Parts: sequence; structure tokens; C-alpha cells
Amino acid sequence: MAWLTDVHIHLSDSEYSGDMGYILTAMDKMKIRACCVSMDNASSKSTLDLSRRSPLVLPFIGIHPEKANDDLNTMVNLITQNSSNISGIGEIGLDKTYVSDESGFSRQVQVFQEMLLLAEKLNKPVSIHSRKTLDEIFSILPSYSLKGVLLHWFSGSKAQLQKAMELGCFVSYGPAVLYAGDKQVLLSETSLDKILLETDGPVRFSRCFGLKTAQITFLPSVLFCAANILKKTYDEMLLIVEKNVDSYLGV
Repeated sequence: MAWLTDVHIHLSDSEYSGDMGYILTAMDKMKIRACCVSMDNASSKSTLDLSRRSPLVLPFIGIHPEKANDDLNTMVNLITQNSSNISGIGEIGLDKTYVSDESGFSRQVQVFQEMLLLAEKLNKPVSIHSRKTLDEIFSILPSYSLKGVLLHWFSGSKAQLQKAMELGCFVSYGPAVLYAGDKQVLLSETSLDKILLETDGPVRFSRCFGLKTAQITFLPSVLFCAANILKKTYDEMLLIVEKNVDSYLGV
């Protein structure tokens, strides 16, 4: 049986701590793996701890743009010391909504570039946050030779999607694709070999999800929706995304 992978979820978030035993059991029973991304040094350490509890947790560690003022040297050391144990580097990226001036954004760029440099050196894939900064990210990425690049929760324009495809990036779609027409259009125009799926939990989704905290168990619904949009069977879509995940992770 093929495995389904949530390529972007914050399982180390405190929102999940009380239910982790049930979550790991559900992942095992439902054949779901998780690329568990981190926000900062503290959550990265929690992610590493969680990955020791289950081989289904694929640890990604790094500094999110919201946490750009976190200690960069400590993170570099943490990544370097755990390079043989981590699956990738993330969540990293840029986001101007978290800063009030150019110096704040410059700090984000500095941290992002340092994370990309490490990913290149260690041959690790990256999970990138790109809200309203896709053009800036597109200008930076060609300077690095990266194993696998994911633009998670892709929400750019059709032109930006085409640019992402030209750069060889993967893009991921989450629970919002069940009800958001713009996401459905983007998915339909994404190269089949670059589609990945995520939940981005513990983000809350509206409509049919009733603003409940996203669970990794939402993922089969996302897969089913993607299959319908792309006129594939569930099993066909499962095999497509499984192959794409292996390509992204380099396994």
C-alpha cells in the first residue's frame, strides 16, 4: 500500500501535545507520514524529540520568518549537529507582514539565505513560507543548488506558478482546496510531477472544517479533492503524490 505524506505540518506545536499518542497511532493505521516543520530553536528541538518517538515523523528544522530574530548561530549549530537525523530544513522563508521596516525584512533575508546555504551544503530539501514574497524568493533561489524546494501553501498568481514550475519547485495544496476556487484553478494548472499535499496544522480551516484545528487525518480528503479536480482516481492520485514526495525528499 502506498503511503500518503503531509509535507507541511507543525506537529511539535503545543496544540497537539495532549493528543500525540492518538495522532501517531492514527498515522500508523492510515499509512500517513508527516514532514514536521519547525518555527525556531525551541520548536526545532521539540520536532527532533518527536521524530525519535516515531519513524513516521520526518523532522524539518529551521527559523520561520516570523521568528527571524531567534538566535541564528544556535540554529546553524543545531542543524549541523543533527544533519544525519533531519529530513529537511524548514519552515524558512520571507514574509513582510511580520516586520515594520526594511531592517526587519533585511534580517529575514539574512536568515533565509543562511538556511538555504546550509541546505545546499548538507544536500537537504527546504520547506518555504512565501506569503506575498514570491518574487523576492524567486530572485534568491537561483543562487543556490538545492535538492528539493517546496513552496508550501502556494497562493501566488498563475504567472508566479509558471515561474515556480520553471525553477523546478514543488508546490503544495491543503484543506482550503476543498472549497477555494482560486486554489482549485492553481492546482489544475500545476505540473503533475510537482504537486504535493499538506495540512499546515494547527491552522484552522473554514467551511466544511468548521474552523477546527487541522489534523493530519484531513489529508485523505485533500487527496480525494485533488483527484477529482485532476480527473484521477484516488489510487492514481495517491501514487502520483507518493512519487512526488520521494522526488522532493530525494529518497
